[in-house]
Amino acid sequence: MVEAGLGHLPFQEKAVITPTGHQYVGVDFAKKLCGVSIIRSGESMENALRACCKGVKIGKILVHRLGDRVIEQEIVYEKLPQDIASRFVMLLDPILASGSSAARAIQVLLDKGVAEERILFLSLVAAPEGIHRLCRSFPRMKLITWNIQWGLGM
Repeated sequence: MVEAGLGHLPFQEKAVITPTGHQYVGVDFAKKLCGVSIIRSGESMENALRACCKGVKIGKILVHRLGDRVIEQEIVYEKLPQDIASRFVMLLDPILASGSSAARAIQVLLDKGVAEERILFLSLVAAPEGIHRLCRSFPRMKLITWNIQWGLGM
């Protein structure tokens, strides 16, 4: 999933000299990147991001549901890079059900100055309800998932 997300970032060609002395033209990300995990489940995706992007900055957001109502969400904890507004953000959450926690986390990023089109939401499994909610609320954000699971939304 992380590799699929990286394919949506802007890049530029970059030439390097290999250990054998030959020139190789590859690609390099044109902008800064960071990952933000939605604490608990999102942290399971951090190792994959670190394996693909050595030294990448990782932020965290903890969203807590108030009572039995899915609609009311509270941010309990957030720790984000100081310069997050100038970065592309991969928001990590392996399961997207209703989308309420994800929407709240996205709003935190927007409030910190991250442009909506610089947010890539990565999910392994997503319910149609959550996909529709996020795409309606944040039409310029990219949502990338591995599997759409019917009956997952709550």
